Amino acid sequence: MRFRHPDGTTVHLGYCSNVHQAEDLDGVVSQLARYAEPVRQRLGVDRLGVGLWLARDVVSELVGDERALRRLSDELAARGLETVTLNAFPYAGFHREVVKKDVYLPDWADEARLRYTLDCARVLTALLPEDAERGSVSTLPLAWREPWPTERADAARHALDRLAAGLATIEVETGRRIRVGFEPEPGCVVETTAQAVRHLGGLDPDRLGICLDACHLAVGFEEPAAALDRLAKAGLPVVKLQASCAVEAADPTDPAARAALRRLAEPRFLHQTRTPRGAESPSGMPATPPAPGGEARGPGAPTPAGPPGTDAPVLGTDDLADALDGGLPCAPGRPWRTHFHAPLHAAPEPPLRTTAGHLADVLTGLLGGPTPRCDHIEVETYTWSVLPEPPTDLPGGIAAELAWARDRLTGVGLKEDPS
Repeated sequence: MRFRHPDGTTVHLGYCSNVHQAEDLDGVVSQLARYAEPVRQRLGVDRLGVGLWLARDVVSELVGDERALRRLSDELAARGLETVTLNAFPYAGFHREVVKKDVYLPDWADEARLRYTLDCARVLTALLPEDAERGSVSTLPLAWREPWPTERADAARHALDRLAAGLATIEVETGRRIRVGFEPEPGCVVETTAQAVRHLGGLDPDRLGICLDACHLAVGFEEPAAALDRLAKAGLPVVKLQASCAVEAADPTDPAARAALRRLAEPRFLHQTRTPRGAESPSGMPATPPAPGGEARGPGAPTPAGPPGTDAPVLGTDDLADALDGGLPCAPGRPWRTHFHAPLHAAPEPPLRTTAGHLADVLTGLLGGPTPRCDHIEVETYTWSVLPEPPTDLPGGIAAELAWARDRLTGVGLKEDPS
């Protein structure tokens, strides 16, 4: 779907196909017919945006075979779908029985990550609508935080320079501009917007920037207005927003809340969990502070959440089960937020709630001003299949999320563009 900002800018809204399991071209084409086109029909629109996730093997086929690429492009057009963005965070195997930290491999110190990302950018140039100003590709925030020795950090920084140069070459060859956004995520080298400024500041802003995931921002208890201002002052553009909600337990000492959280602690994906700093552990002992440089110290210790030499504003565990088993401070008045992408439009099991209000504030901060700070928005709820009660009507659920997002966009002054 497309919207028009009051300043005339086109803003694209779609949903991310990483919710669907497909790691070959036949599977990708099948999911367009089985899910994406029905979502469009449920919404009653002539055109729907789909942010494609294309696994490494699919991208390799598309880069090497013009007929395969034309097939995908034709399928999108025939079903009233368009693609302006790709999700290149997962490399492969995103729907294995256990994914967890494997989703961060290969990282940006590995040549394979650079090649995959540039291949995704080249594929996207062939899928972009003719009137789209540019495309975007989202990727991981360098790596999981450990191990990350100096030599790997240096290799990654060199890879980012080569990425910018490669994107410039693609633009010269195709006439299409693609920007890559690095997606801060709890537990990674770049977890917060402050760390984004530290690690990613000084990059080519015409080609590289941030993919802001609203769930991740909420889990880190970052206030949207301050976070967006921080990125803007550092010259880091928000290339893409992933519209997503975290799960929050307002009182993690409540047995009902803990029971509901326990039902979300599933084995496939990582569900990093955070609480504001200052809470005490269940034993009454002060929580373990971060070591110099912000590194976590042992199980349940805080993960990096600020620049070196400063206290992290939150404490956290790498997975929800660890938090529930005593790894995270638990006290009344100190909410927990969990990296579990919850449907935008629906409340989770009481007394849990989502961070939908936080997401609404992000949308206002990005799009409520005289000019938009971002023009690619992707609803990214990939966790439908691991909900305690998975939906029987997935297209209906995705359509309801997009309708929720549509209402928020028109609420901040955008107008739906039916053209």
